[in-house]
Amino acid sequence: MDELNKIYIEPTNRCNLKCVTCVRNSWDEPLGDMDWSVYQKLIDNLADFPEVKTIAFAGLGEPLLHPKLPEMIQLAHDRGLRTEMTSNAMLLTKEMSERLIDAGLDQFAVSIDGASNDIYENIRKGSSLEQIIKNVAHLFRLSVARLYRLRNANVQGLSPIRIGIVFVAMKSNIQGLPEIRKIANIIKASFVLVTNVLPYTANLQDEILYRLRPSANNSKGSPLYPLWILPNMDFTEETMKPLSKIFRSSSNLAFLDFPMSMRNNYCPFIGEGSVSVGWHGGVSPCLPLMHSYPCFIRNREKKFLRCEYGLLTDRSLKEIWMDQEYLSFRSRVRSFDFPVCTDCGGCELAETNEEDCTNNKFPVCGDCLWARGVLRCP
Repeated sequence: MDELNKIYIEPTNRCNLKCVTCVRNSWDEPLGDMDWSVYQKLIDNLADFPEVKTIAFAGLGEPLLHPKLPEMIQLAHDRGLRTEMTSNAMLLTKEMSERLIDAGLDQFAVSIDGASNDIYENIRKGSSLEQIIKNVAHLFRLSVARLYRLRNANVQGLSPIRIGIVFVAMKSNIQGLPEIRKIANIIKASFVLVTNVLPYTANLQDEILYRLRPSANNSKGSPLYPLWILPNMDFTEETMKPLSKIFRSSSNLAFLDFPMSMRNNYCPFIGEGSVSVGWHGGVSPCLPLMHSYPCFIRNREKKFLRCEYGLLTDRSLKEIWMDQEYLSFRSRVRSFDFPVCTDCGGCELAETNEEDCTNNKFPVCGDCLWARGVLRCP
């Protein structure tokens, strides 16, 4: 049986903000929260998957809006699972922070797309960067205080909560990326994950930073396409100008002995053994296929359709995981035998993810920017 290591759970698809980058600007799906019975069944079903290590509360909503999020974390923690979440942190009150720490939350990633109030709040409407920084910094301090109390009680092997920052890079905010270091220092972030923006609306198309070459050839080199093997070097104003010319003119690159193409046809969800569960109990192979939505890929409009292999209200997680169609899809994604729709410019088949030009059937992944390394999730 394929190993299942991580489960992404969408506690809710509701949100408290109106971000200009959000899919809500282009979809009309019903909103709702995961019912406790669905979550309880999911956790109970993990008895069939002793290899599962992590529960990540994410999806297209704000997890803190779910009224029982701390209890969800507590239940997973009590089963010995690592718990993570991604949040805008506006609802991270002192009381909520205490509840999350007491529940055993291991990692908290906060979405911060700008280092100044004007840039950040122009992207994430209804938010306050100053308040978010205060909220997350307080969460970390609470975690450290709890750690000291437990160590004084001779409880060993514990660590403070791991804080992370997720930065969605665009033309309008990329110049402020270096300033994120100051925020990271204040909130004690252990990592900063930079991802690109996926335009869900036409007006965001000019914001992308991957128009020139979002992928790389899978080749050991040839007279026509020589492999450029680049060393570890200082990235300065002196080196970046000539390197940028190489990046634009060659699609066959390797840093040290690591070809960029190795992450070019790689699904980070299936490749790392994860599954995604929507708020209604639908089981999808990845976060991008949990919902249906339109978007724009290098100025080409595309409609992604939701892909589910079963509902937890109807079947067990093991039954869904072992579904023959799901098994076949995971095998196809591992070999990644899809045409490179992202690079070819697209045809009528590329308007949706239902079929491609090599006769692959729904869902097809040749246009997946996560598989190209352009988009990232914690």
